[in-house]
Amino acid sequence: MASNSTVKCPPPMKAASNGAFQGDIPLDYALPLAILQICLVVTLTRALAYLLSPLRQPRVIAEIIGGILLGPSAFGRNHKYLHAVFPPRSLTVLDTLANLGLLFFMFLVGIELDPKSLRRTGKKALSIALAGITLPFVLGIGTSFVLRGTISKGVSEGPFLVFMGVALSITAFPVLARILAELKLLTADIGRIAMSAAAVNDVAAWILLALAIALSGVGHSPLVSVWVLLCGSGFVVCCIIIAPPIFRWMARQCPLGGPVDEMYVCATLAAVLAAGFVTDSIGLHALFGAFVLGVLVPKEGPFAGALVEKVEDLVSGLFLPLYFVSSGLKTNVATIHGALSWGLLVLVIFTACFGKIVGTVLVSLCCKVPFREAITLGFLMNTKGLVELIVLNIGKDRGVLNDQTFAILVLMALFTTFITTPVVTVIYLPLKMARSEYKHRTIQRKETSSLLRLLTCFHSSRNIPSLINLIEASRGVEKREGLHVYAMHLMELSERSSAILMVHKVRKNGLPFWSKVQDSDSNQVVVAFEAFRQLCKVSIRPTTAISPPASMHEDICSGAARKRVAMIILPFHKNQRLDGHFEITRADFRNVNRRVLQQAPCSVGIFIDRGLGGTSHVSASNVDYTITALFFGGHDDCEALAYGARMAEHPGINLVVVRFTVHPNIVGEAVSLDMNDDNSPEARSEDEEFLSEFKENTEKVGSITFEEKMVKDAAETVEVIRVYSRCNLFLAGRMPHGELVAALNTRTDCPELGPVGNLLIAPDFSSTASVLVVQQYRKQLSEASLASLEE
Repeated sequence: MASNSTVKCPPPMKAASNGAFQGDIPLDYALPLAILQICLVVTLTRALAYLLSPLRQPRVIAEIIGGILLGPSAFGRNHKYLHAVFPPRSLTVLDTLANLGLLFFMFLVGIELDPKSLRRTGKKALSIALAGITLPFVLGIGTSFVLRGTISKGVSEGPFLVFMGVALSITAFPVLARILAELKLLTADIGRIAMSAAAVNDVAAWILLALAIALSGVGHSPLVSVWVLLCGSGFVVCCIIIAPPIFRWMARQCPLGGPVDEMYVCATLAAVLAAGFVTDSIGLHALFGAFVLGVLVPKEGPFAGALVEKVEDLVSGLFLPLYFVSSGLKTNVATIHGALSWGLLVLVIFTACFGKIVGTVLVSLCCKVPFREAITLGFLMNTKGLVELIVLNIGKDRGVLNDQTFAILVLMALFTTFITTPVVTVIYLPLKMARSEYKHRTIQRKETSSLLRLLTCFHSSRNIPSLINLIEASRGVEKREGLHVYAMHLMELSERSSAILMVHKVRKNGLPFWSKVQDSDSNQVVVAFEAFRQLCKVSIRPTTAISPPASMHEDICSGAARKRVAMIILPFHKNQRLDGHFEITRADFRNVNRRVLQQAPCSVGIFIDRGLGGTSHVSASNVDYTITALFFGGHDDCEALAYGARMAEHPGINLVVVRFTVHPNIVGEAVSLDMNDDNSPEARSEDEEFLSEFKENTEKVGSITFEEKMVKDAAETVEVIRVYSRCNLFLAGRMPHGELVAALNTRTDCPELGPVGNLLIAPDFSSTASVLVVQQYRKQLSEASLASLEE
C-alpha cells in the first residue's frame, strides 16, 4: 500500500542567532558554527604542525592529518560530535568557504609559478619531468583496471583512467619548494633541477586535470567534453592576450618602494573571482581561472608582492585548512577493510612510488646525474600535496571516485609526502653535509701571501655600501695571490607563499639576486657589486641562504666549509639610529650570529656598521681610513691583528695597534680578579711570540704604528680607548685574555660581542667608528666563550 506521507527537508540554516539568552542554540546557525569550525581546525592543524616540526615535515602534512582526524575516520566516529560540529546541513557553507579560500590560494600558486623559468628549463630538468609524468601516468592507468575490477565497479572508464593517471603522476610544486628549503637544498644543483622539473610537472598536471574534468561530464554527449576543452582553451588564450598588458600597466603605476594602490589590488582580486566564475560556467573547475590569472601576473616589481601580502595570511592561515577538513570529512579510513582493500592500498602506494622514483632515476642516470642524487631526485619528485587533494576531491564530487578509492588515494598522498624528508635526509644529506678538511681556516697563518677567502653576509641593500668598503680595505697588495669574496644574501623563508617568490631569483649560475627581477633591493645590489667587481681586482661570487632564521646558520656554516673560507663576516643584528644609539631590527638574526659563532668551520667577524666610508662605495684612490686594533691578548686578538695587518697593506689605510698592559705596581691585585686558563703563562708567551713576529714583519711598513699603553684599572683602560674614538674602524677580539679584560667584563645585553665589543657600542661611548669583533677558529671553544653564546 502506497504511503501518502511526504519527506520534510530540514529548513536552511539562518546566518546569525539571537543569542543563548533568547533561547537560540548558536550551533544551529551558520555564522557561529562556521567560526567554531574554523577555530577548531586552525588550533588542531597548528598543534599538529608543531608536533611534526622535529620531523621537518611541511605544514600540509599536519593539515591533511588534521582533516582526517576531524572526519569520520577518528573523532567523527562519535556521531554526537560529528552532528554537533559538522552537521550535514552546514557542509555547504563549509565547502563554499573552503573552495573560496582554495580559489585565492591557487591564484597565489599561479603567482609562484614563473613562466619565464619554464622557458629556461634545461634539457636535463625537462627530461626528468617528462619521465616523472609518463611512467606513473601509465602505471596509474594500469592500476585503474585493477580497481575497476574490484572496489570501483561501475564507474565511467575514461574519466577514471585519466583521474588515476593524474593522481599518481602529480608533483606538488609549492610543497616541494618548502621541503627543499627545510633541507637546505633550494639553491643546490639538485634543488634547482627538482624545482624546474616540478614546475613543468605542475603545468602538465593542470592540463591533464582539465582533460579529466572535461571527460567526467555525466549523462551528456561526448561532444560536450570537446566543447568544454575548446572553450577552456579559448579562455586561456583570451587571458594570455588580455591580462598581461593590463597587469603590466598596473605594475608600472606602482612606484618602487611606495605603497600599491588599493584599487589595483581590489580590481585584480575581483578579476580572480570573475575568472573562476567563467571556468566554472564552462564546466572546468573555478580553480583553473584563478590559477591561470596567477601565472600571468608579472613577477617583477612590487605589484606581485603586494597581491600576495594582501591575500596569503588570511587565506593560508584560516580558509585553506577548511579545505583539508572538507577532504577529511569525505575520507573514511574505515571503508578500507579486509585483505583485498589493504592489498589495493599497498598496490597504489607501490605503483605511485615505483613510477615516480624509477622513471626519474632512469632518466637522471641517462643525464649523467650521480646515482645517490638520482635516487634523491626520485623521492623529491614523489612529493604530493594540495594539488593531489584537489584532483581527488574533484573526482569524488564528479562521482568518478567512490569512498573507498578516495580514502586509498588520500592515504597514498599522505604517505608519499611524509617519507620524502626522512628518506632524503638519510640518502643525500650525509653526502652534502660531509665537510672536507682544508688548511686555511684563519687569517693568521704562516703563508701570509696565500689566497684569502672571505664569506660576507648581508640582509638587505642597507648593508651593502659599508660591506663593499670593508672588502675594499681587505684587498691587500698585488704581490699576494689575491682575495676571493663570497657575498651571501640572507633571505628568510617562511610558510608564507611569498617566500617561494624568492625561488624565481635562483638562476643556473647561482646568482639569485643578479637576476632580471626589477625590485629596488635587487637593483642596488646589482649596481654595487658589478661596479666594485669591474673597478677592483677582487673576485666576488654571490650566493644565497634561503631558509628560516632558526636554521639559517646551517646554510652559512656549510657554505663557508664548501668555499673553504678563512673568515665569515656577519652583520650585527642592530642598526644605528640618527642619535647614535643602536636599535634591534631583527632579534632572530642575533640567534643566527650566535649559532654561527658556535659552529663555524673558520674564523668569524661580527661587523657593527656605523657607516664605514659613508653611504656609497669609496674607490681605492680615495680611501683614507685609520684603523685601530685593540690588543689585550689571546687567540681572538691575534686574529684581529692579523686581519688589520692585511688591511694596512692598502695604500689608503693606516693601522694603529694599541697594546694594553697592566702597571707592574698593581699586577698582584689585578690577577686576583680572575684566575683561569686564559691568563696562564703559556697564553702570555704565545702572545709575546706573536707580537714579536708581528713587529719584525711590519717593522718597515710605514702605515702601521705600534703603541703600548700601561694602565692601572678598567676605568683608565676605557679612557685610553676613548682617545682613539675618532678612527674609522675598531678591530677587537671577541674573547680577549688578561686581567684587564676580566675587570671590563660586566653584564651586557650582547655577550656574544665580548667585553671590548660591548664597550665600543655602549651608549656612553661616543664614536662614529665601525667595529669588527673577531673570533679565531678553534676546534673547541673555551668554556667562557661558549657561555657567552648561550641563548
